[in-house]
Amino acid sequence: MGTELLKKVFHTTKPIIGMVHFPPLPGSPLYDDRKGVEGIFDWVLRDLEALQKAGVDAVLFGNEGDRPYQLRVDVATTATMSYIIGRLREDLTVPFGVDVLWDPYATIALAKATGARFVREVFTNAYASDMGIWNTDVASVLRYRHLLHADDVLLFFNINAEFAAPLAPRPLEVVARSARFSSLADVICISGPITGEEVSLEDLARVKEAVPDTPVFANTGVRLDNVAHILEVADGAVVGTSLKRDGVTWNPVDPERAKRFMEVVRRVRGEQDG
Repeated sequence: MGTELLKKVFHTTKPIIGMVHFPPLPGSPLYDDRKGVEGIFDWVLRDLEALQKAGVDAVLFGNEGDRPYQLRVDVATTATMSYIIGRLREDLTVPFGVDVLWDPYATIALAKATGARFVREVFTNAYASDMGIWNTDVASVLRYRHLLHADDVLLFFNINAEFAAPLAPRPLEVVARSARFSSLADVICISGPITGEEVSLEDLARVKEAVPDTPVFANTGVRLDNVAHILEVADGAVVGTSLKRDGVTWNPVDPERAKRFMEVVRRVRGEQDG
């Protein structure tokens, strides 16, 4: 099932999803009112064009700049992201997904409004986190997806959330089996402890062995120097920080870094450049 699912959505195996990080949005403490929404649009368009030119297989729009992150976002967050993604639809040449940190209801609504093919979120478990006590309700979220007639939107489950620790720890492979069995995960994402930090190859291998028929993605810390090893184990990767100028999360996408990264990926997949 896993390989067929990936080919259907991303038209390849071992797909690379490039992150399009939104700058701080209206209502966020770091929002730049002088540049305004047009400044956000210009930033997002530039990063999208750089990633698509480099040859990523898909992009994932996320409000990474909205620190400190919320567990329920303001309406302005979803409205602004929807407005900007809507303006970019004619520029999109690859499949896209959305992720509103850390609000799965807003993420599902944004996906429905914009036509996103997939979403990534923390849908399950309870955590002690930088944002406080973080509880989830996957049953209500999936019923909300069904209410919106968005059942075709794929669910990427981030099962070891960044900036957080589970209140009742279980082995990660057990969490993965549980998320697939009881919570209907389409794809399992494995993360490092913080955005941009490397995922454990051991964690990836254990989870992949536990759910062999479900795609397992490396969700953080995938770089030029480790992507070949990661793709030996994982079914794909979400890549953000390492494609930025100087490898800094908050910088723009570096077109040359992104190009070199995808050249390595194509060699790993046995594809011909050009």
